Amino acid sequence: MVQDKETLEKKIQELKEEYSKTKENKKTNYHIGLIRMKIAQAKRDLVVASKKIHREGFFVKKMGDATVALVGFPSAGKSSLINVIANTKNKTAAYAFTTTKIIPGTMIHKDSHIQVFDMPGLIEDAHLGKGGGRMVISAAKVADLIVFVIDINQTQQFEKLMKELNSLEIHINKEKPYIQINEQEMGGIRIEVNKSGLPEEDIKEILMGLGIHNTLISIWGRVSDDELISIISGRAIYMRAIMALNKIDTNRDYKKIAEELSKKYSIEVIPISATNQTNTNLLKDKIYENLGIITVYLKHRMEEERMPMVLGKGATVGDAAKKFHTNIIDELNCAMITGPSSKFPNQRVGIAHVLAEGDVITFIKNK
Repeated sequence: MVQDKETLEKKIQELKEEYSKTKENKKTNYHIGLIRMKIAQAKRDLVVASKKIHREGFFVKKMGDATVALVGFPSAGKSSLINVIANTKNKTAAYAFTTTKIIPGTMIHKDSHIQVFDMPGLIEDAHLGKGGGRMVISAAKVADLIVFVIDINQTQQFEKLMKELNSLEIHINKEKPYIQINEQEMGGIRIEVNKSGLPEEDIKEILMGLGIHNTLISIWGRVSDDELISIISGRAIYMRAIMALNKIDTNRDYKKIAEELSKKYSIEVIPISATNQTNTNLLKDKIYENLGIITVYLKHRMEEERMPMVLGKGATVGDAAKKFHTNIIDELNCAMITGPSSKFPNQRVGIAHVLAEGDVITFIKNK
């Protein structure tokens, strides 16, 4: 049964008080983890219990070769930026909440078509649903890359954004630890590999708290107790992001500020001015690079026309063939490659050959 809003708010407050009074040590680690989990669940229930707000444009469909979400606080310059990099005509103004719905645009770069979303500005407590924040963040989850748009004169906004995302168990620029769980009928909890940094007793207590009593678990990679709970519960989300440090035309120290932010938060920072279009082409390059894609070109032996195809980095000739036509891989003899991955023009290669940006491919079928 879903509790009412007042009851949930009271429950959250009580849990926070219990959390603040609990001293953190080896004996209380598991208890603290459970309190955090209960607070997170109560916050989600609070959103469900609150009056639902329906806004136009908060449901998005992925299109193009990749998808990018511009995320930031109101008036950070997201609309101005998408107007420049994606040739849209969003309204802009010098006051907050100009954008009240998610507006898509298309950035054409190196013959790829990258969908860009101008997201409504987030505010503090967005993870609780304030300002439609949960809907905005949910829409951002479909993106292949987040571009945080931060006003250079309000850099504290980035830490607040990270706090909002962390509250929803969204991890930025962090590799997901590989965890293998094989539940069994009996035998208790057995830990085969533990590179988490957590004591084995804590791991067992967490698993039992999640209702897992018989399992074989292996953890490759460091993980906190909160993150372990989040991963096992299936709620953890890992996303890649870069930062567009906007309005550098208003601050002479932008290079120093960019370096400090990059070092402090371990994120790539591109100083830009959307208004003056300073470094916006560089930002396009960085977006493309961080999406982990390449553009190659398909060419018929007897024709000069080339058709662009976007693939993931590390893609092979076989991957390109499958994307071009499902059945062509069965008929493929080899391919001719001209470009960065070839030793010479029209080099004959097999389907395992790894492609590079700008390669020109000609498929050769079996006779």
